[in-house]
Amino acid sequence: MKIQVRYFASLRETIGVASEVVDTACEDVAGLRQQLMARGEAHAECLAAGRPVRVAVNQVMANDATLLSGDCEVAFFPPVTGG
Repeated sequence: MKIQVRYFASLRETIGVASEVVDTACEDVAGLRQQLMARGEAHAECLAAGRPVRVAVNQVMANDATLLSGDCEVAFFPPVTGG
């Protein structure tokens, strides 16, 4: 299935793109993260399990167990603080 992946803030800067269409057979966010990390050092650095990265699927906060569906949007972004 094809999904839209978006990267925000420092992740976008490190990876070098704001968004991309990814063809995946992954069923959940965890699988997608693994697939993306396998792309190379920039993806692996940003999306590693120990990194504080938030994820949203179709603009709803999600976690690694969240299931993916065709034509969904997955956004990765660093934690945001307000003041």
